[in-house]
Amino acid sequence: MNKTLILVVEDDAPVCNLITTTLKTHNYKYIVAANGENAIAEASSHNPDIILLDLGLPDIDGVEVIKRIRTWSNTPIIVISARSEDADKIEALDSGADDYLTKPFSVEELLARLRVTQRRLVMIQSEVNVNQSVFTNGKLKIDYAAGCTYLGENELHLTPSEYKILCLLAQNVGKVLTHTFITQNVWGKSLENDIASLRVFMATLRKKIESEQDSSQYIQTHIGVGYRMLKVE
Repeated sequence: MNKTLILVVEDDAPVCNLITTTLKTHNYKYIVAANGENAIAEASSHNPDIILLDLGLPDIDGVEVIKRIRTWSNTPIIVISARSEDADKIEALDSGADDYLTKPFSVEELLARLRVTQRRLVMIQSEVNVNQSVFTNGKLKIDYAAGCTYLGENELHLTPSEYKILCLLAQNVGKVLTHTFITQNVWGKSLENDIASLRVFMATLRKKIESEQDSSQYIQTHIGVGYRMLKVE
């Protein structure tokens, strides 16, 4: 039995049955909440490892659930919603969601998102994050103490902004970070010009860390939303 406990927050019975059947088939443990207030109570009492959250709940909006849970918990939250507009995705992610899956979704994609989140949890639990002096991901290495970055044996020469962006992504491997979140954390503000600058810095950063012909893709672009650092085996 998979030790990962998942809280499923979904009021649509057929969708809930699809999700729970999938989880059961793949040996996940799960609990279910059909509205926002119950979801908050279950999250508080059971401390799940991952939360799968619908936004269109009968009592309170799912974004409000995210905000309230984030006041006391960093449990990964994967939104599963029929809301497909970029603005809805950005609002949920900026409120504290870790990932966003649009309905209708495939079982395979749901399982893939869960695996990514589990790998991120393992990294956190193993303290392979900013609290350690060195971060590694594939050939990429960040020495926080020295403020240096390497790709294999070669030191990368990053600008201060590129370094800040890379560290922020490294601290959130597997998590989609919105443009607003990144610009606020890197420059302390989020104006349209900052988002345009972010795209430029991201392009130059990717050229440096993905410069080799056989180099892995480290940064994934979510068009209109933001960026995610991928975990490289």
